[in-house]
Amino acid sequence: MQRVLVQSYRACRAGSIRSYQTQPPGLRENHGAFTNILASEIPPPVQVSQITQEGIQLADGLILPSACIFLEGKVFLWDVPQSLWDGWSKDRFEIFETVVPKPDILLLGTGASASMPPPSIRAFLNGMGIQTDIMDTRNACSTYNLLAEEGRRVAAALLPIQPQAWSKSK
Repeated sequence: MQRVLVQSYRACRAGSIRSYQTQPPGLRENHGAFTNILASEIPPPVQVSQITQEGIQLADGLILPSACIFLEGKVFLWDVPQSLWDGWSKDRFEIFETVVPKPDILLLGTGASASMPPPSIRAFLNGMGIQTDIMDTRNACSTYNLLAEEGRRVAAALLPIQPQAWSKSK
């Protein structure tokens, strides 16, 4: 161990020190990139790559042009009215009544800017024990990626930046 520290001191004086040089020789590993120590071996099934005017782009390249819900590693298309909160009721969130276990937190992305839902919707979600955070869709997606990567029980209900009609296939 003393020999490794002496080598590290010499490397430091030469200006070429790396953090792994102070570890014993058997523990040195240079992966060439940073490692996320919080992430599991298997990445979360759903991750958002970017938000565009066309919709929400997932890490696998799929673009979701309309409202969607991320829940338990799956994506559900979400049939919601075009106008924000006009004509909305708790039935838009009934999917959360059926899921077990319920998510600890629901990130509600309300489009280009944050907009508080009606008190009846907030009370409905809180009554099920789901903490709800309301934010714009960009921040909701970033927060979802982070919490999902940490392994938290998180769900996201996301509205696109540009509202688009949701069409049902027959």
